[in-house]
Amino acid sequence: MFGSKHPKLEVVIGAESVFKGEMTAKGTIRIDGSFEGNIVADCVILGESGTVVGDVQVSVLIAGGKLRGNIKAGDHVEIQSKGEVYGDIYALRLMVAEGAVFEGRSSMQKNREIEYRPAEVALS
Repeated sequence: MFGSKHPKLEVVIGAESVFKGEMTAKGTIRIDGSFEGNIVADCVILGESGTVVGDVQVSVLIAGGKLRGNIKAGDHVEIQSKGEVYGDIYALRLMVAEGAVFEGRSSMQKNREIEYRPAEVALS
């Protein structure tokens, strides 16, 4: 799952964890618990037990759980069969599996790049 297709796994929010706030990360964030706030990362993988309430700005988003918020993806968004997305999606490519739920608008902008910028993490 984390070969050359996805950047290095940097953050894991476990199934019994709750996070509230903003998160910016280089690499991949995997969410199996609850996340409330906005996310900027290279890749977000939302597991089947994961929930996100907030906006997500990424290169790639794979949604197997529930997300309420808008998504800006520089490459693609994949909503898996048990995934649910409630919000607008701006991406170059959108994949929605049979059984998935998507309520919102989608804009696939091939002629211009989506406003995704890799995360700049300040180390202090």
